[in-house]
Amino acid sequence: MSKPTLSLRQFMLRQEVLKLYREIFRTIRKVPDASSRTELKEWTRSDFRNNIHHTEEITIKMLLNHGKRSLSELRTSLELSGTKT
Repeated sequence: MSKPTLSLRQFMLRQEVLKLYREIFRTIRKVPDASSRTELKEWTRSDFRNNIHHTEEITIKMLLNHGKRSLSELRTSLELSGTKT
């Protein structure tokens, strides 16, 4: 059985989700505390897994915006703590 073919719009959204996932993990690497890093990694993985079933474009875009805000907050926290981002 093969997977259904994605439309161009679905493909672009998928690429955007994967890009955000990678950016979050790159930023998490810069967290100085090992236990916090582990906790953030687990939270990120579970959050993405819990939302994998969404297929509506508007829902995915809303979740992407939420993820981008969370990434921005993490980067701000790292900057305020003196960690280079």
